[in-house]
Amino acid sequence: MFKNINKVVKVFVIADFFYNSAFSSFAPIFAIFITGQIAGGSASVAGFATAIYWAVKSICQLPIARFLDRTDGEHDDFWAMFVGYFLSGLVPIAYIFVREPWHLYAIQGVYGFIMAWVVPAWYSIFTRHVDKWRISFEWSLESVFSVGLATAGAAALGGFMVDRLGFQTLFLAAGVLAMLTSLLFLTLRPSLFGRNHQDRVLPERRHQNF
Repeated sequence: MFKNINKVVKVFVIADFFYNSAFSSFAPIFAIFITGQIAGGSASVAGFATAIYWAVKSICQLPIARFLDRTDGEHDDFWAMFVGYFLSGLVPIAYIFVREPWHLYAIQGVYGFIMAWVVPAWYSIFTRHVDKWRISFEWSLESVFSVGLATAGAAALGGFMVDRLGFQTLFLAAGVLAMLTSLLFLTLRPSLFGRNHQDRVLPERRHQNF
């Protein structure tokens, strides 16, 4: 499956498999945690918490993406992604200490802001390094392996863990796994484009204002 795929794409796919496994392990049953273990938790709280995450991420992501595009080289993208991946691993651990709905809302807002940095940086690096003769395959590999299979396996395992060990153990395991996964990206630093890489990608857009 990974034969003849370049190192950057390979590490992205493998790292995302473990990262998505961490968050997918509790995503399908997160509403059960909210309604059952948070004082005043309800379906409305669960919906509002989700809305806060997506609202913050959506509002912040385009300005951040514009900033990353205007900074030459991939090292800014790398650090935005690496630090974001690592900090997002603290989110499941923070859920352990949630007692009131507003605690959850605050965490979701911070989480949305973190992912507003991670997502454009991830897309930027992956897009530049995807092998041009197998674009469809490598994007599909990310979708099938790192999203589909990771979600399927982790969702089943997460429910099993909660039944036997509780949410706190699951959140702790997910957070540690996500933070450890971020360390895989450190192996990519020698493979990143330095300054003036834009001349090899989209030279006519290098100085374009969006």
